[in-house]
Amino acid sequence: QVQLVESGGGLVQPGGSLKLSCAASGLTSDTPNMGWFRQAPGKEREFVAMILWSASTAIVAGSVKGRFTISRDNAKNTVYLQMNSLKPEDTAVYYCAAGRKPDSSSLYTEASFYADWGQGTQVTVSS
Repeated sequence: QVQLVESGGGLVQPGGSLKLSCAASGLTSDTPNMGWFRQAPGKEREFVAMILWSASTAIVAGSVKGRFTISRDNAKNTVYLQMNSLKPEDTAVYYCAAGRKPDSSSLYTEASFYADWGQGTQVTVSS
């Protein structure tokens, strides 16, 4: 059974930084993709970043490129999202996602691509 637990969210001032963690368990070689999404009230769940467990591939969305970095520590089964230069528009619930739904034709930038999700952690950027 896959379990994903996010942590590290909180309140931060504009221009500040936060580092989110996603502790994963129950993953197999069939679930190499790890992603971060975010969702603000009234908005669609938005792709933020993706990384592979067993490869160097790491992708971030254009909206956060240059500010956010995704990384992983395979020994700890943990994926991180380092967020710098935070803006009020970054305020959202941030979700960790893993795996790929069987026979999914979706891209990794789409929420429907992933099989498992964490409960999310709130990030609020405000003065």
